[in-house]
Amino acid sequence: MTVASILANKGTDIVTVNPDESLLAVAQLLDKNKIGAVVAVDADGKLAGIMSERDVVRAVARGGPEALGEAVATHMTKKVVTCKNEDRISSVMLKMTEGKFRHVPVVNGGKLAGIISIGDVVKRRIADIETEWQAMQDYIAAG
Repeated sequence: MTVASILANKGTDIVTVNPDESLLAVAQLLDKNKIGAVVAVDADGKLAGIMSERDVVRAVARGGPEALGEAVATHMTKKVVTCKNEDRISSVMLKMTEGKFRHVPVVNGGKLAGIISIGDVVKRRIADIETEWQAMQDYIAAG
């Protein structure tokens, strides 16, 4: 099971933000799109960072409501862990677990190609387990 298999079902839509945007604008994007993170891209469309709802909460906790007027670039994660289409889901799950984050941008050939979340991974893993279980049930019933 690869990242490409998840993107094939989920799609490759990515909500992006300019690093100069405010945290309030990010919070509104997260709410409007019912997502947990946005990818920050520079003027050339290159990955500059990632901003999650956790990052917004931390910024407000540390800086109070005034933090909502601050730029994404001030609070985003700049060293972003990414994956590729051909990466196995098990390796992405390990990255998420070790890094304690829930979103991983997909980058292919230097271009942003999608984003997967822990929810996407779990949903796919459950579907695979159910398929394996059904195959085992069919095998036992045929025997």
